[in-house]
Amino acid sequence: MRPKIAAGNWKMNGTAAALCELDALSRALPENPPQVVICPPSPLLFRATDAVHGCPIQIGAQDCHAERAGAFTGDISATMIADTGATHVILGHSERRDAHRETDADVQAKARAAWGANLTAIICIGESNAQREAGETLEIIGAQLDGSLPDDVTADNTVIAYEPIWAIGTGKVPSIAQITEVHDFIRSRLNTRFGTEIGNALPLLYGGSVKASNATEIFAVENVDGALVGGASLKADDFAPIVAALASA
Repeated sequence: MRPKIAAGNWKMNGTAAALCELDALSRALPENPPQVVICPPSPLLFRATDAVHGCPIQIGAQDCHAERAGAFTGDISATMIADTGATHVILGHSERRDAHRETDADVQAKARAAWGANLTAIICIGESNAQREAGETLEIIGAQLDGSLPDDVTADNTVIAYEPIWAIGTGKVPSIAQITEVHDFIRSRLNTRFGTEIGNALPLLYGGSVKASNATEIFAVENVDGALVGGASLKADDFAPIVAALASA
């Protein structure tokens, strides 16, 4: 059975004062929670891992460099992330692909670096509004899957997050039929490339304006194994109901 995963991406938000939300979230978790991963900004990683010690929340980073070390001012390596006690790293988020011009090849190289540091890579894929309107969604998703995933993917080292770019932080949410179509396509593509044993085991998350009011409906989709949540993960009061909805799915 695939794990249920509720991941929160704090993006460039939060200082040390925000870490109180981790304690509040821990106290609000249901009795048998899904896997919960919070990804704060990198300066908070050490303190975040300390804050969740002894509770069922894991910490992840929002990006890593493909190299283990070197003259890369301002970057952080997967080894450095692992040294903080973090267990996951988000890779290929649309904001990185856009603002930092990251390619599928860049994402694949970073995934290998993450694995080398025993981190789980949360690899993001998604189409723009223009690509959706042009009917290119599945073509774009297929190409990103092919280019971003290394050949030696396993269910232990990789999570895939489908985040339609036009739904991130906009309040717009794809219809359940659209989410189902893309997640079914991803599952089929993974099975074709990696075989059903691996393809059916890889967790698929949905991301894009997920909130308490729509989480239950989204989590009822067969190939949705959880969510990668942005703004709603910043406050325990907003994120805890999403986690509870996933636990009940």
